[in-house]
Amino acid sequence: MPDVKRWVKIITHQKPIDGPSPVEGFPMRSWNIEIWLLDDQGKEILPTVYEKAVYNLHPSFDKNKQVFKKPPFRIDEQGWGEFDMNIVLTAVHKGGEHTLSHDLNFQSERYEAKHQVTFRNPKPELLALLQDSGSADANGVRSKDASKKKSRRDKAVDMEKLADGLQKLSEDDLLHVVTMVHDNKTSETYTKNDVENGEFHVDLYTLPDTLVKMLWDFTASKTDIGEDLDGQLVMTLHYLQDIPEVTPMLKRENLPEF
Repeated sequence: MPDVKRWVKIITHQKPIDGPSPVEGFPMRSWNIEIWLLDDQGKEILPTVYEKAVYNLHPSFDKNKQVFKKPPFRIDEQGWGEFDMNIVLTAVHKGGEHTLSHDLNFQSERYEAKHQVTFRNPKPELLALLQDSGSADANGVRSKDASKKKSRRDKAVDMEKLADGLQKLSEDDLLHVVTMVHDNKTSETYTKNDVENGEFHVDLYTLPDTLVKMLWDFTASKTDIGEDLDGQLVMTLHYLQDIPEVTPMLKRENLPEF
């Protein structure tokens, strides 16, 4: 069987709660995480392709390794600090494991992170479950013509308009953007958090295409940065990547430290 790719979405909710905190200046918070699978329309569905999720929390937790076996594998906890964790998802029918890195932070009450996973040579039973979320042919990718059209649409983003729109966002919205970048960046993404000057820099041309699309959609919902992506746009990412001297940077005060 061919390999099949899917997108997993991690949804985090957090809020401050009453009660003493062991560290002054850092209020206690309750937080929860759920794990969802995305179908070929981008809709959330229960991740029945997994039999369990293991959350590896900060060592300071009494139960720093927690196992959940019922989708969407919700974990509820309390604490005062932000930290990075690993979430290990085990596929049904001996379909292998996927380890996802997740940043627990308190910048937004709700935030999402998407991760692409690959099911290697899935058995027929697992393949049948994967078909509930989309085609399992040709690596779960759409037809060639549809893929080319989608790729052209996703990449046809006016980066200068995007950079200008990002500068117009409110402080809360910009914090959400920083979280999106942090959660979805790749090893090729350039970011710099200048704590001393209160600035966060990101080279938009080093972001993966999926993240650029996410930033465009979010910014377009908050500002008037131009036409919808199906309209006529100026340049593609592949072309813009050859012009580093016009690389826009995102700069704003009071941004979180990662």
